[in-house]
Amino acid sequence: MAYLLSEVFANGNPYLESLGVEVLEYGDGRASMALQLRPEFMNSWHVAQGGITMTLLDVAMGLAARTAVPDAKSSATVDMSTSFLQPAGKTGDTIVARGRVYHRSTTMCFCDAELWNGTLLVAKAMGTFKAIKRIDIARKLTHEHMKEQTQ
Repeated sequence: MAYLLSEVFANGNPYLESLGVEVLEYGDGRASMALQLRPEFMNSWHVAQGGITMTLLDVAMGLAARTAVPDAKSSATVDMSTSFLQPAGKTGDTIVARGRVYHRSTTMCFCDAELWNGTLLVAKAMGTFKAIKRIDIARKLTHEHMKEQTQ
């Protein structure tokens, strides 16, 4: 079952919407998403730019983390490391990121994710994510950050 981004992100996610990300799985400490690669996602070697890979791995782990903590409204990346095993793909290919939580505490989740192009494993990541249970806290942090930027 695929999910609309608006079902997963209450306030929307303009970045993921602009990329064309489709959420395939979301729940029970797991999340997966797919993206069809477009020409504007390519680097100078005409393969997917590494930032696209990292974005999908990050979001797959972050969404998995959110589903693993009761009452979590969001999650924030604390740490992430990525290994690029081979080029992710070329224009027209569809890549799929699969994230999961392998350990959690009250507010922290330890996750890993894989990025696949068909049967090819193209990248792996590990990350630590902080679960955010109160969305007003996230809004306050954003507001304080914006104030600092204008001062």
